[in-house]
Amino acid sequence: MIPFHKLKLSEKEQYDALLFEEKPRGCEYSFANQVLWGRQQAAFVHGCAAIFSHYDGRSIYPFPIGGGDKRAVIEDILRDAKERGIPCRIVGMLPEDWEALESWFPGMFYRRCHRDGFDYVYDINDLADLRGRKFQKKRNHFNRFAAEHPDYVVKELDEETLPVAKKLVEDWYSRRIQEDPQGDYTLERVAIHKAFANYRGLKMEGLLLLDGGEPIAMTMGSRMGADTFDVHFEKAKEAIDGAYAAINCEFARYLRLKHPEVHYLNREDDMGIEGLRKAKLSYNPHHMVEKCWAYLREEEDEH
Repeated sequence: MIPFHKLKLSEKEQYDALLFEEKPRGCEYSFANQVLWGRQQAAFVHGCAAIFSHYDGRSIYPFPIGGGDKRAVIEDILRDAKERGIPCRIVGMLPEDWEALESWFPGMFYRRCHRDGFDYVYDINDLADLRGRKFQKKRNHFNRFAAEHPDYVVKELDEETLPVAKKLVEDWYSRRIQEDPQGDYTLERVAIHKAFANYRGLKMEGLLLLDGGEPIAMTMGSRMGADTFDVHFEKAKEAIDGAYAAINCEFARYLRLKHPEVHYLNREDDMGIEGLRKAKLSYNPHHMVEKCWAYLREEEDEH
């Protein structure tokens, strides 16, 4: 079997070196998401990173990353799945990944694309400036917020502000659970608290929005490519009109100033949630990261 293990914070540099060799991939490949979410493991083999994960009750293998021998990694994955007695599902595949897989193993796989898992990627200047007719509603929304909260301040997340942001997040979950007792917030809640606990080790960056000393919004993310930043979490007091628009815009401005080489913000997928999809589309994404799953034909033919 492939020697998969839970990634350690000390392996971030090694993992990111492989990830940054790639064309920007889906958010599931960011080192932070590998560490924060669910049961995910990785192994460094053939000059690549192979990944073994569990999603929605299924074991899956995200397409390997890095500049090494990916075909050899896929061969290892095929053996690993057989030894574990599980279906071989290769996920997170970009169109060029599928082309490579089909050239290496002609006719062995078929694919299905999952729109609910497509990532929304935005031009950082669009979110920072909200210029032009297509952003007029967003710009007006932000301007109203600024007019109603003329003394709002923006602070970086650090040792002083992290506890304040954590309290804001806990209050957010408390309100949500009270309003929707059947809602499933467990995985996200665990992930965001891991992010707080490992903020420096994960090299996260974030902002806290305050008005009159009271926290009203927070956000945090991490680098996931040479020109791309992944926005992992964003929470705000929903009773304050425009708080989400403000933290979104301010974070884009902050990142553009601090990291001028970053051109895109990946705000992850919508999970098929209608309201979330509408909100993400309303910010006019620059492009989507279209991802597909590959399945072994022989395994599907057996069912």
